[in-house]
Amino acid sequence: MTEPTNTTPATVAEVMAQLAEADRARAEPQLTSRQRRARTVARLAAVQALYQMELAGEGVEVVVKEFRNHRFDADIDGAPLAEADEDWFSDIVHGVVEDQRRIDEAVKARLASNWRMERLDATLRALLRCGAWELKSKPDVPREIVIDEYVELAKAFFDEAEAKFVNAALDGVARDARD
Repeated sequence: MTEPTNTTPATVAEVMAQLAEADRARAEPQLTSRQRRARTVARLAAVQALYQMELAGEGVEVVVKEFRNHRFDADIDGAPLAEADEDWFSDIVHGVVEDQRRIDEAVKARLASNWRMERLDATLRALLRCGAWELKSKPDVPREIVIDEYVELAKAFFDEAEAKFVNAALDGVARDARD
C-alpha cells in the first residue's frame, strides 16, 4: 500500500500480456473478446488518467482529450497499445471525478479505522476509485468482473498484498452497493 514494486512487469507490453492472460480466465457477459479487451484497456487507462490528474493537477477534460488524441492507438515501448473502449474510459474518469466524494466515502468505509484515503499510494487510490465507481454506477456489469479486473490491474503495479487489499476493499464496496 505504499510504493509500486519493481517485481512487477516493466513494460506496457508485459502489463497488457498479464491482463490478457487474466481476461482469458473470465468473460464479461454479452461482449465479444475484442470488446472485453477494449474495456480492460479502458480501465487501465482510467487508472492512469486519474493518477496523472492527481499528480499533475490537470483537469478531467484535458486528460481525457490527451488520452483520446495521443495515447489510444499509440505505440508505447515499441508495441502498439491495444484498442480501448474510449467511451467506457471517459465514463469512468468523468464518473469518478463527478462523484468523488461518494466514491471516497464508499472506499473509506472499507479501510481500517485509522486509515485515510490520503495515506494510500496514488495508484492504489486510482484503482479503488475506478473500481468503486463501476460497482456503484454500472450494476449491469457483474461484480466479479469489476473486482477481478481491478485486482489484475493491481497485480500489474503492486505485490500480492496490495492486490489482496484491492480485492477485499472492492468486495466490501460491492456488498454495500449491491446487496
